[in-house]
Amino acid sequence: MTIYFYKVDEPYGCFSNFSEHPIQIDGVYWQTVEHYYQAHKFVGSEDEGLIAVIRNAQTPIDAAKIGRDRTRKWRSDWEVIKPQIMWRGVLTKFLTHPDIQAILLSTGEELLVENSPNDYYWGCGRDKTGHNQLGKILMNVRQEIRWSLLKKDCELLDLQLSSEA
Repeated sequence: MTIYFYKVDEPYGCFSNFSEHPIQIDGVYWQTVEHYYQAHKFVGSEDEGLIAVIRNAQTPIDAAKIGRDRTRKWRSDWEVIKPQIMWRGVLTKFLTHPDIQAILLSTGEELLVENSPNDYYWGCGRDKTGHNQLGKILMNVRQEIRWSLLKKDCELLDLQLSSEA
């Protein structure tokens, strides 16, 4: 089964970057992953002053509008670095909020697809031929969290076994 997500008020809406799950990275508070992602387009660029504007944007929609403005100067390495920026934001979100971490883990091995009709990079696009990079990142984060939890379980078991010896 494939799990499609897109809008925050629909099932699995917490997978959206617009969901209201704040994150803190490098000591900086971000209202949503979308705020974090859009602001990072301007790190080291001529328009670096927009980072604070985006961080303080009222909504993720407002943050996206500012960040998508192509008249502004994005960082020169944006196309190369954007998957890592998204991955870090998404991972932090699901490590920070146990309630949505449980939802992500409950998806098992299902294919996760951002059902964005207009985004063929992060989503599947209108005709479902898009790259679905956000879905792939979510599945990667799901696996990363599983491995982390398994490692903790193994460490606890080792402690129990060594204390019994």
